[in-house]
Amino acid sequence: MKQQADSTPIQDLELPAHGLAERLPALLIEASRVAQTVAHGIHGRRRAGPGETFWQFRQFERGDGAPNIDWRRSASSDHLYIREREWEAAHTLWIWPDLSPSMNFRSHLAEDTKRDRAVVLAFATGELASLAGERIGLLGGDMPAAGRYAIQKIAMSMARQEQNGTVFSSLPPRAVLRRFTECVLFSDFLDPPEQIEASCQHIAAQGVRGNLVQIFDPAEETLPYHGRVEFAGIENGERLLAGRAEDLRQRYMDRLAAQKAAVTDVARRLQWSYMLHHTGRPAGEALLALHTQLSGQASDYRSTASIKAKASESAERTA
Repeated sequence: MKQQADSTPIQDLELPAHGLAERLPALLIEASRVAQTVAHGIHGRRRAGPGETFWQFRQFERGDGAPNIDWRRSASSDHLYIREREWEAAHTLWIWPDLSPSMNFRSHLAEDTKRDRAVVLAFATGELASLAGERIGLLGGDMPAAGRYAIQKIAMSMARQEQNGTVFSSLPPRAVLRRFTECVLFSDFLDPPEQIEASCQHIAAQGVRGNLVQIFDPAEETLPYHGRVEFAGIENGERLLAGRAEDLRQRYMDRLAAQKAAVTDVARRLQWSYMLHHTGRPAGEALLALHTQLSGQASDYRSTASIKAKASESAERTA
C-alpha cells in the first residue's frame, strides 16, 4: 500500500527503492547489533532432551514415565522429581523473511520498510541461535550451516536469488524439512488465510514446529490519512482514489482485525507461536520476545512483569 495526499509529498512517505543485494551489508550490521544487544544477559536455548548431561530437576507431571523419576531426589521431599538431561544434539532453525514487493512499504511513521525489518529480525534471530551452537538455514535455500559465518552465507544466497531475477513469493516455499527442526517466518501475512494455512500446514506436517512473526507498518494499523488520498497497490498496480480517507478507516480496521485473527487462529490450530510486531517499535523488543518463545520460557515468562521490563530495557539500548 502506498498513498499520496494533498498535504504530504509522496517522496516523504516511502523509502527510495533499493535492491536487496545493495541493502544487505547494512542490514547484516544492524542485525548483528540488535542480536548482540539482546544477547547481553540472556542464556542460550537449553532444553530437555536425549543426552547424558544433567540439566535440572522438575516435579513429576501427569504423563511422565516412571523410569524418569529420580528416586534419590524424591526421597528427600514430599514430591516426585524428574531428572532432566540436556539435549546435546545441535538444533536446526530455519528462518524465512518475506521479500515480496509488498514488504517494501514504509510510511512516514516508521524508519524501516517491512522488508528491511523482516530481514534484520531474521538475521538477528539466526545469529542468536548460532551463538548457542545451532545450525541455521534459509527456508527453501541451501543446507543449514553452523558457526559465525552461517548468516553471511544466507545473505549471499538471498543476494544471488535477487541478482538471478527470482520473483519472491509472499508465502513460505514448500521445502522438504527434517523432523524436529524449527522455523520462524517473518511476513505481513496479508495473503488469503486459506493460502497461509495451506503453506504452514505443509511445514507442520513434516514434524516441524513454527513461529509466525507478523510485521506491520504503524500506518497499516491506523490508516492515519485524511482528505483526498490515492492508494496504489505495490504489487498489482491497482489504484483507489478516496475523496475522504477517514471514511474508509473503520471498514479497513475491521477487515485488518479479521485478517490478524485468521492468522492467529492458524498458529493456534498448528500449536505454533504468533507474535505481532510494528516497524515503529525497536527491533530489539521483538527479538527479545521471540528469543523467549524459542527458548520455551514463554508459558511462565510472558505472564510476568519481567518480560516487559527486559523488553523495555532492550528497546532503550537498541533505539
